[in-house]
Amino acid sequence: MAAKDIIGPFRVAFEGIVHTFRTQRHMRIHLYVTLVTVLGAMVLNLRLRYILMLMFIITFVLVAEMFNSAIEATVDLVSDKYHPLAKFAKDISAGAVLITTIMAIIVGSMIAVGEDQWERIRISLTSESIGATIVQRYLAGAFLVFVLVIIGKGLGKHGEVTKGGLVSGHAAYGFFAATSIVMLADNVVVSAVAILLALLVAQSRWEAKIHSIFELTLGATVGVILALLLFGISPK
Repeated sequence: MAAKDIIGPFRVAFEGIVHTFRTQRHMRIHLYVTLVTVLGAMVLNLRLRYILMLMFIITFVLVAEMFNSAIEATVDLVSDKYHPLAKFAKDISAGAVLITTIMAIIVGSMIAVGEDQWERIRISLTSESIGATIVQRYLAGAFLVFVLVIIGKGLGKHGEVTKGGLVSGHAAYGFFAATSIVMLADNVVVSAVAILLALLVAQSRWEAKIHSIFELTLGATVGVILALLLFGISPK
């Protein structure tokens, strides 16, 4: 009986892992990526501390995926009908998996770049004679627009991440691109066309009744301010 009590919990835990692998496509993807990552770390002869860091963050992702599956199953068990709170619980658990996955990608990328390369990047960023290229600034601005739009949508009380919300992502990206072109292009016609296109993007969201004028204005403001900071105020 004592031996059975010891083996039993391990057996049911293993069954849970196998069930998650069989029924959840994302779990299978995570496990495949884990296998490839571990094999890659061995081929690249990474230091032990890097391998431990990878294993820790990968385990974090797998555990988050399993909790996500458990929460979804529990919600479906409690009620088979649509309820906003049920959707909220599932969205939160899926968001947790997304955060851990993004962090795993960041950690893996930093390890892949290597300490020597990061030291060169640090020297470049702290050097007054070397500025960021236009592509680097634009990519950084696009990422910042994304972050600010997500925060803005989170502060609002209606809409979804991909549709509607307090801050219009389409307007933010449209005016970020238009303002960047205005700051970089020494051509009135090109600048005017860029602004017109941004206005058309915003107007399409208003015509479709996805955003109000206020929400479009907030999005445009986010894009314009970031573009001015990256291409107007910062040193060339």
